[in-house]
Amino acid sequence: MKVFKFGGASIETVDRARNVAALIREFGNEPLLVVISAKGKTTNALEKVVDAYCLGNTADAQQLFAELKNEHIAYAQSLLGSYPQTLSDKLDEIAVEAEWILAEAPVRSYDYYYDQLVSIGELLSTLIIEAYLKQEGANSTWMDVRDVMKTDDTYRDAQVDWALTQKQVDTIFKEAFRKVSIIITQGFIGCTDENATVTLGREGSDYSAAVFANCLDAESVTIWKDVPSLLNADPKIFPDTVPIPNITFKEVIEMAYYGAQVIHPKTIKPLQNKDIPLYVKCFLDKNLPGTCISNTREVIAYPPIMVLKTKQTLLQVSTRDYSFITEDNLSRIYNLFHACKIKINLIQNAAISFLACIDTQEDKIAMVLQALEQDYEVKRNKDLFLFTVRHYTQHVLDEELKNRTVLLEQRTRQTIQMVVK
Repeated sequence: MKVFKFGGASIETVDRARNVAALIREFGNEPLLVVISAKGKTTNALEKVVDAYCLGNTADAQQLFAELKNEHIAYAQSLLGSYPQTLSDKLDEIAVEAEWILAEAPVRSYDYYYDQLVSIGELLSTLIIEAYLKQEGANSTWMDVRDVMKTDDTYRDAQVDWALTQKQVDTIFKEAFRKVSIIITQGFIGCTDENATVTLGREGSDYSAAVFANCLDAESVTIWKDVPSLLNADPKIFPDTVPIPNITFKEVIEMAYYGAQVIHPKTIKPLQNKDIPLYVKCFLDKNLPGTCISNTREVIAYPPIMVLKTKQTLLQVSTRDYSFITEDNLSRIYNLFHACKIKINLIQNAAISFLACIDTQEDKIAMVLQALEQDYEVKRNKDLFLFTVRHYTQHVLDEELKNRTVLLEQRTRQTIQMVVK
């Protein structure tokens, strides 16, 4: 049993969808659960529908959704070479969920409507891909993930009900695998016990794949991307990146914590807990080796792993009466940041001052400044970067800091972090 996850880019065009289908069929001789996202820019388009609807622009919302529906119909016709009535009926059934909502004025929260409408993208895309797979002779079936992924009602960031989801996996997925070898379902979405659709928050599709792999005791999970593997840095920022063929779950979590756009930590936990390896591979060329993320205890010689966070602000908080920054002052300062919902990316304190590097979010900074300045003197530097290097070497530091000024530095055996301008 394996689990595959494909993002929206992998099926954005008809040619890519055919490539993905061929890849699925190649591996589909054994039980294969395939989690697929909404295609292309569908989620962005549906967010515009939600915005228009919640602002009271019902006609605009209906028009935008009609355009999206027609675009999916055209996509299906191009992919399949026809438009089977069975697929037409299923797409209409899913689209009606949104059309019923858009026919009436909003009376509930934005987050509620966001989840009901944005989730339509995953349902439409998976129906089309599964219809094409079946047309090509695959022994597959489509499943509505809302029948299986059970959650609470925290809209846009739902928490998985693990016991109930495990029960549904055992009842629905495992029973289906007695009849078919391939199940196509959706990532990112789930359902409450009152049958309201929810979404799972950031990186929800990857997380869905990990949850199901855990419940199925899968052999592995593969996330198919348009890049050859995980790299030691963002190639858009750093020109000479190198691939990372093997990496531990712990190292990936460290990278994500420091701001690298890799695998989200919440995806790692269900896999690490059951020692299920996670592969990152390229759907454009399945023969590329990719990256294996696992619990291996082998010593891995990592290259320097670099993360550059932009739009950073450095705050220096000092006591006015020259009292020390000890536990009482630290507790008060931390509580103020927490109350303003500000995550501190790097901290350091001296005798009478406290330094904090945070993301530049002007509304939240204004709130925390107002609170801090009642008791402390506060200075700030804007337009900074937070540069982190795991497994650093002096050569790398010398090269990357040639034209930068370091305002704050913290160094351990493996990691160095610097606030720079």
